Order: sequence, then C-alpha cells, then structure tokens
Amino acid sequence: MTQDTPQEEPKKGWFKRLTEGLKKTSTKLGDGIASLIRKRRLDQELLDELEELLIQADMGVEAAENAVKALAKDRFEKDVSEEEVKEFLANHLAEVLVPVSLPLEINSAHKPHVVLVVGVNGSGKTTTIGKMAALWAAKGLRVRVAAGDTFRAAAVEQLQTWAVRAGVPLVTPKTQGADPAGLVYEAYETSRQAQDDILIVDTAGRLQNKVDLMTELEKIRRVLKKIDADAPHTCLLVLDATVGQNAHSQVELFQKAAGVTGLVVTKLDGTAKGGVVVALTQKFGLPLHLIGVGEKLEDLQPFDAKSFARSLMGINPLENLD
Repeated sequence: MTQDTPQEEPKKGWFKRLTEGLKKTSTKLGDGIASLIRKRRLDQELLDELEELLIQADMGVEAAENAVKALAKDRFEKDVSEEEVKEFLANHLAEVLVPVSLPLEINSAHKPHVVLVVGVNGSGKTTTIGKMAALWAAKGLRVRVAAGDTFRAAAVEQLQTWAVRAGVPLVTPKTQGADPAGLVYEAYETSRQAQDDILIVDTAGRLQNKVDLMTELEKIRRVLKKIDADAPHTCLLVLDATVGQNAHSQVELFQKAAGVTGLVVTKLDGTAKGGVVVALTQKFGLPLHLIGVGEKLEDLQPFDAKSFARSLMGINPLENLD
C-alpha cells in the first residue's frame, strides 16, 4: 500500500471537489452514454444520438460535432463500450481545452500590474477578487484592491473582509455611488507610489441591458490608459457556470466594453452546467485561467484541461495523477 505524499493530498482534495462540482453534467452525460451504448456498434444513428446528448450538456453545436467526428474517425462501425466512449471523449475534450488552459501571468515590468475584474452581479466576482488577493499575497507579492463597485455597499464590505484576511490594503469609496473611474484613478496612483506588484480592480455588475453601466466600464479603461497606456494589463471576466448558454452573450458584451483577456469560471458546485466551458473556449478562444468550486480559499485553482475533461465525463481524474 502506497502512502500519499504531502503534495498529493491537496491535489486529491481539489480533484474530489472538482468531480463533485461537475456531478450534474457528468451524471447526465454518463447516464446518457450508458443508455445509448450498452455494447453496440458505432453507427450513424448512435453518433447522432451522442451529438444530441453533448449539445444538451451545453457543449455547443461546434464542440459536439467535432467530438463526434473524432470518435467516428477512430471507431466507426466498431463495437464500443460505455467506458471506451467516455475515455475517448475525455481525451478529445482535454486536447480541445489544453490551448486555453493558461496560467494567469503577472508582468513584473508593470508596477503595479493592473487586473481589472468584470462580470454580472452574482457571478462570484467579488469573492474571486478576494481569493486572488489572498493567494498572491501569500506568495509574497504586494497586492492592493480597489473597491470599484461603488454602488453596492455589500460588495465593499465583502472586499473589506477579504482584505483583512489577506492582509492587503483596500481603497474604498468615500460615499456610496461615488464615481468609479475617479476611485480607480486614486487607487492606481496610490498603488504606483507604494510600488505594489498588483492592483486588483473590482467593478459594478454589468447587466447586459444596462448600456450606461457598460459605458462606465469603458470610462474606467480610458482613465487607466491615460496613466499607463498598457493598462489594464489583464481583464478578467468572471462567469457563473450555472447560467449555461447565457454565458455566451456575457462574453460578447464584456469583450466589446472591457477588452477581456481571460476568463474565470465559478460555481462549479454541483448545479453547474459544466459543458458550457467547452462551448465558450471553442467559440471565443480566450484563456481560461481559474475555476472555482466553492467558497473556500482553496476552492479557486488554476484550470487544468485534463482533470476537468475527465471529471466532466465522470472519470476519476485521480487515476491520472503524475
């Protein structure tokens, strides 16, 4: 019997939470594949049924078509089992996701490196900011947070709690509803003078039908660029995995208004429509830096294509621990 190393224990804990978080989608896919196959020949009828199942799991038409085409090329007119199909699809999806599975890099040439965080209310944006601040501070980086969602007192209070926990300074509005662009300008100047490594900027929830809020977001970007032409150096869009296909319209609108450079997907907590991650990466090609499966600090982790794909198909990712 082998004993786990200290490094393997956190990894196994994370994989377990990820598997639980994707349970709704993996159960739907697993049960669907099991009922369709039951050791039958891979003919066109079965391929069509599999494609429909993948689309229903929010993977999108393009991703579903590509997955089924790859399966047909490899196994057409051959007898297949449920396990073989799951394993093949997991490997195929991992290959699809690897190009977007990129770490969130902080450029030390910028002091500070500005991370602008956007997303609709309820997406987990403020919690994600708090977790990132805590993780970076724990690595010895000088981090400051700007509470740019000046319209919601709850958002400021939540960031204050995380700032205390992480031991990082927080720039807050003097009054509720203060000009967000003005607060961001103040935060940047303070952060620059303090020689911070990172400035994380929270923003108000940008509901798609609120054009004035999108305009305010564009104003924040203009203010930053007046100080540093390259800022914001990173623009993260935080997406709630439970919204499914609605995430597509959010990406389109925020890309236009904020120049999104990467994604964070949260709330992979058992109710999530995990297949949408595949659809989004196929359609937009944006890096997926981080995923979250819960409220704890350790529940935000770098996106790993292989473990995600295997969990999505209901295959234990622990079987492939390096």
